[in-house]
Amino acid sequence: MLVVVDARHLGLRRGIARTTREMVRELASVFPEDEWRLVAPGSEPVEVPQAPNVTLARPRLPSRVVYGAAAVAREPTLARLAGSQPDVVWLPHPVPVAVGRAPYVLTIHDLSWEERPADFTRYERFWHRAARPRSLARGAAEVTAVSAATSAAAVARWGLDPDRITVIRSGVRVPDRAAQPPRRPLPDRYLLFVGGLEPRKDPELLVEAHARARARGLDAELVFVGDGPLTPRLEGRPGVHLLGVVEDDELDALYRGAIALVLPSRLEGYGFPPLEALARGTPAIVADLDVYDETVGAGALRFASGDPEALAGALERVEAERERLLAAAPPTPSWRDAATAMRSVLARAAGR
Repeated sequence: MLVVVDARHLGLRRGIARTTREMVRELASVFPEDEWRLVAPGSEPVEVPQAPNVTLARPRLPSRVVYGAAAVAREPTLARLAGSQPDVVWLPHPVPVAVGRAPYVLTIHDLSWEERPADFTRYERFWHRAARPRSLARGAAEVTAVSAATSAAAVARWGLDPDRITVIRSGVRVPDRAAQPPRRPLPDRYLLFVGGLEPRKDPELLVEAHARARARGLDAELVFVGDGPLTPRLEGRPGVHLLGVVEDDELDALYRGAIALVLPSRLEGYGFPPLEALARGTPAIVADLDVYDETVGAGALRFASGDPEALAGALERVEAERERLLAAAPPTPSWRDAATAMRSVLARAAGR
């Protein structure tokens, strides 16, 4: 089976890029008889899984030019960009694209651009509209969602038949080798945030809650990994360290050295960081979102979303509850299980 993959996100340090990269890596390993043709226009660096059955097509025009034209003129199609006619196309995210005649599978991570449109710039909102996500989902041979919560949101907002959506939860990969020491000086005791510094992740709520807890004697600072539009509003805050985007080996060490991972998001479709932290023996604190019932369960300390005092209390007691939380953590989700499920969906869409 020849699968063409829209791989435009592989140059980003976001969850969609991680999902695309890890899924293709596992699919290529478990199903060596298939061919995976990745399409990533432009010249920006991309991290491509290394396997004999994975190839990369790189049209020279910038990605936005290629896909802007596709959104308006329905050309060029992914098949043309790939230089081959696929049995099936995988779209890891609803974005402006021209698929062509091949059946396609669409993966949905969240509906944040519809549920929280004010979080995005005018240009980003225009780009989301150009993607025509509802039509893209309805035209797909198969739809997958990274969680039951995301599936339910797609059913409610787009009127999709729930029987057409397969929930495939992303895996978590933990390095086999020992963690490398962080590349920069860090406080001895710290709480860790990993993710985009953007409104729906609510890093400012964490800073406020941390200040309250420190005023009452909490001996720990805050370390932020990630970037985004709220970065300037976090700079210079007492006890706050902004590391920006870090490489995977450094992130691994940061997870292992933290008192806890804290993710106070107002909306999440899946949420990698709490699972990545738990897989490394570090407890997590998360807002009381429905998605965490199915991903981390009782393995994370919950607080009322948007409540700085509730979050401050969680920061103060997480160390005392560490062993209980880790004991209650669910098994680490497997990329092999995710890839096996995705291969079944792709084959079904291709009529195999």
